[in-house]
Amino acid sequence: MTRHIATRADFRFFHRLRVRWAEVDMQKIVFNAHYLMYLDTAISDYWRVLALPYEAAMQQLGGDLYVKKSALEYHASARFDDQLDIGLKCERIGNSSLQFRGGVFRGDQLLVAGELVYVYADPATQKSQPVPQALRDTLTGYEAGETMAEIRLGAWEQLGEAARIVRTEVFLQEQQIPLELEWDADDATALHAVAYNRLGMPVATGRLLQHAPAVARIGRMAVTRVLRGSGLGRELLQSLLQVAARRGDREVLLHAQRSAEAFYAQQGFVVRGQPFEEAGIPHIEMARPLV
Repeated sequence: MTRHIATRADFRFFHRLRVRWAEVDMQKIVFNAHYLMYLDTAISDYWRVLALPYEAAMQQLGGDLYVKKSALEYHASARFDDQLDIGLKCERIGNSSLQFRGGVFRGDQLLVAGELVYVYADPATQKSQPVPQALRDTLTGYEAGETMAEIRLGAWEQLGEAARIVRTEVFLQEQQIPLELEWDADDATALHAVAYNRLGMPVATGRLLQHAPAVARIGRMAVTRVLRGSGLGRELLQSLLQVAARRGDREVLLHAQRSAEAFYAQQGFVVRGQPFEEAGIPHIEMARPLV
């Protein structure tokens, strides 16, 4: 259990939530058991900032994590409609165990301190086994402030296999885009960007084309579903924009799915023209200057 009263400065990672009616009693105070749910929800987001799609990552590593211990220490109560920040820190990595320390905060006030201990084990037998070095390095690297994803730029010959994995998952399997509409001749001439996590798994991709003199076009932007919202898409987009600026382009345009319109607007793109359908999905053209 924690040996001192935790403060916000103890945690690099925070998950934010708002208390709902279903989580409180008649006095509008959160039921004690819900704090464990808050920590469990935060753990899911913790894996997201590690750029690790949990299920696929554990399959690659050949193991899985099982809860061994959970403990809470109560200092004050959260109430209905409070905005809470859940801090998490990987405190210790043993031979086959991971110890996380957590804190539930309302502003700077610590409400509940928590401890979660997981055992890394063979999913078939549930017998413990050593935590893989790659997972150790990812966890310790994140807590030390290291970057969790590497973005590589190159031609289809170098990055096509990795880009194909992400695009197949997102466009063909998730969005059901017809096979013949996904792969085109532009892949051969485009500059491709692929984001790899610390396990070497491709988790995001995009491509940059020369649309017209001094005008670039970005397309095929895709992020593995469970990692969306982690900032990977923004980092990958910025990498492509930097390349376009360095080669002298003055404008970048793209065809954004309407569901991603707000994301691109946050990156400085503005709508141009009227909505249209592409591959059966609503799109809008957006553009931004590079000067």
